[in-house]
Amino acid sequence: MESSIAFRVAKLAQKQGAEVILTSFGRIMRITQTISKRLPTTPELFELDVTSAEDLDSLADRLQAAGIDSLDGVLHSIGFAPPGAFDFMAGTWEDAATALHASAYSLKALAVAALPLMTQGSSLVGLTFDAKFAWPVYDWMGVAKAAFESTNRYLARDLGPKGIRANLVSAGPIRTTAAKSIPGFEEMEQGWSERAPLGWDVTDPGPAAQACLALMSDWFPATTGEIVHVDGGVHAMGQ
Repeated sequence: MESSIAFRVAKLAQKQGAEVILTSFGRIMRITQTISKRLPTTPELFELDVTSAEDLDSLADRLQAAGIDSLDGVLHSIGFAPPGAFDFMAGTWEDAATALHASAYSLKALAVAALPLMTQGSSLVGLTFDAKFAWPVYDWMGVAKAAFESTNRYLARDLGPKGIRANLVSAGPIRTTAAKSIPGFEEMEQGWSERAPLGWDVTDPGPAAQACLALMSDWFPATTGEIVHVDGGVHAMGQ
């Protein structure tokens, strides 16, 4: 949606001269296609379910068949957990496993799928929500984000020798469609702007998107395995 960080990244990237492609899957493909028409240039859209081995294994071939020979930057803006995952004590292994697969392991899976088209200087960027803490209502998604952040460090280790960087942006709470689907999300955003030294606007994905774009650019050539906090400074303050 236009409120999403991914949409803003795509918009800013196009304004900076990048050629952008998008992925989506299943019943939301049509929504993604509709929203993509609101970008300065309508990008090509490819089907990709990051929990589908078939989609992942065929991604590079499908992109090459469409004339896309390289990927300078790859944005992982993906997260999913079933409703049961937002009750920590009642959540089942199936709830947790789904959250971990879609929201953590998928970073490695996407990296492997994109790797044939990534070259020296390419950059993988993912979006997290500071996993150092136990947040209200985040529960098994919080555990998945901790795994996500660890996955990024191992990717930095294994992709570094190829000249490929892997970094994360830890954004403060933003009222995206994904956030609205989390029961009690308002508890997480409540008082954030008061705790943030720089203040915080929960309706503005722009600052997080700019950080993503900077990390995908060549302005951070020696930075990998990093988590850049874009949260108004809350991560550095005592609670």
